[in-house]
Formats: sequence, structure tokens, C-alpha cells
Amino acid sequence: MESRQIAGSDTQEDTVAYWYNITSKQVETDADRSSSDDVMGPYDTEDEARNALATAAQNTEQWDDEDRAWESGSTGTGTGTEDLED
Repeated sequence: MESRQIAGSDTQEDTVAYWYNITSKQVETDADRSSSDDVMGPYDTEDEARNALATAAQNTEQWDDEDRAWESGSTGTGTGTEDLED
């Protein structure tokens, strides 16, 4: 089973990780995590796991927008050659 450590913690104590099961639509922990490809995670909180599908959809939309901007040459950050030396 996979677990996470608290960021910046000096101890080796593991904290619980949360997972979202897309088949059962339930949040799972390390203790009851399904051993299938149907889980998303790990997440730091139960709420993050519960919102896994919404977060994935938002990320996908953002990445698609960035891909379209890159493909059209309008990344909004200039030409990308500003830091090149002559």
C-alpha cells in the first residue's frame, strides 16, 4: 500500500492517503484501497479525493486550452525567443 508523509515533517510517521474509486464512486484510504486501476490518487485530503473527477476535468480543459494556444502560436508569453542570445 502507498502512503504519504507530511511535507516538511521531520518524522518518519506516515499519514493516510485518500483515493477516489471511479467504479464505486467512493473515497478510499490506504487501509481499504481497491487493488485495481479504477482508483485515482493519492490525495492529501478526503475532500480532494471526493472531487477527483472535477479536478481532472478542470485540468484537462486547461491543458487543452494551452495546447490550442501553443498550436496557434499564441501562448500569451511572447514568441519564446526573448531569452535567446544572438
